[in-house]
Amino acid sequence: MDTDWLDEVRWDAGGLVPVVVQDHATARVLMHAWMSREALALTVSEGRAVYWSRSRARLWRKGESSGHVQRLRAIRLDCDADTLLLSVEQTGGVACHTGRESCFYRELRDGRWVEVDPVVKDPAVLYPSGDR
Repeated sequence: MDTDWLDEVRWDAGGLVPVVVQDHATARVLMHAWMSREALALTVSEGRAVYWSRSRARLWRKGESSGHVQRLRAIRLDCDADTLLLSVEQTGGVACHTGRESCFYRELRDGRWVEVDPVVKDPAVLYPSGDR
């Protein structure tokens, strides 16, 4: 597969690009992550989301610990070529390490952040080894 398309992405100084992840069926924003060039190439070749974990400084295949894999449906590049939008099929209904459907589960109400989405699955069950 030709990889010239990777050269069109505007990588930041650290060689990363931000990624917004959206549920393919509902269009709900599930999470934000980062990808390196290798992560993006692997995402396309494997058909599943592969990210760069800044905290672990390594590639991270979404679902490698929890089993909640993100199957790739489409990738879009924004007008400035510096942000990706992934459309995914989220297996297991949980994208967030807190056990929620979306990482965006807090809403600003009356000057404070309120948790508005329920925990779908106990994080201790999702990550028995503690690796989130």
